[in-house]
Amino acid sequence: MNKPHFYPVGTFGEPWGETEVEQWRSRQSRLRRYDLDVVPRIEALAGRYEKIVYGKLDYAGEGYSLLALRDRRFDTALPTALVTGGVHGYETSGVLGALSFLETCAHDYAGKLNLLVTPCVSPWGYERINRWNYDAVDPNRNFRPDGPAREATALIELVRSVQGDFLIHIDLHETTDSDADEFGPARAARDGKDYALEVIPDGFYLVDDSENPQPAFQRSIIAAVEQVTHIAPADAKGEIIGSTAVAHGVIEYPLRALALCPSITGARYTTTTEVYPDSPRTTPEQCILAQVTAVRAALDFAIKHS
Repeated sequence: MNKPHFYPVGTFGEPWGETEVEQWRSRQSRLRRYDLDVVPRIEALAGRYEKIVYGKLDYAGEGYSLLALRDRRFDTALPTALVTGGVHGYETSGVLGALSFLETCAHDYAGKLNLLVTPCVSPWGYERINRWNYDAVDPNRNFRPDGPAREATALIELVRSVQGDFLIHIDLHETTDSDADEFGPARAARDGKDYALEVIPDGFYLVDDSENPQPAFQRSIIAAVEQVTHIAPADAKGEIIGSTAVAHGVIEYPLRALALCPSITGARYTTTTEVYPDSPRTTPEQCILAQVTAVRAALDFAIKHS
């Protein structure tokens, strides 16, 4: 990883205003295409699943439809599972893992639960390979109805429209070297704060809800993913990315207090996956498979114990 450096936008110690946000925007380039990479795969699945346009974004004339897929026969007598990918658009295996799950094995759960999947919550971030949205806002710290990220509020509205209770929500993420090299310094500059170097863990880990911990559920996912890719070890302090490891490959956050995505359903079982795609010990294909494996293990556990 690169050494931390002062971010080249703004004045050290002073939070950004609109001028600095615009300067940051000017540094972002469209590096890939949501309409070419993601939308056609969603359209191809629309024959099997109901496609839902749950929101539209317009960022400086660039429009994006927010798309979800759900079971055509949505049985309110069954529990419901939400799978979210691309809350941080740059976390590629989250987007591709959600799509791959739908394409390869979601049919195994027909009649067992209702599936609702949003493969790419943040399409502008997907195209720029960025953590933030157009407004330099992190959707995954703003999942509240009055929040500033339309990507988040649109998903909340979608969840509220679903009849019945959610049993499970699995949110697919990555922790990348760019978190330390780019997005950590950018966040510190935006907020007018000093940057503290993040040590990126080498391996897969999970984030449980400290206000509703489900240790057996998390263990079942870790055990399954460990057959696909390596699990991040705790450091000398017994921590993973600054949080105490409460089990092998598991940390906890207060999801609702931090306005994180898995807080929006009220589901009994929630988890955030964190794949490490920059490890020399894994491949992009293994990262996608790890996400699919995590989804399957999570659903299998929830169905068995519901």
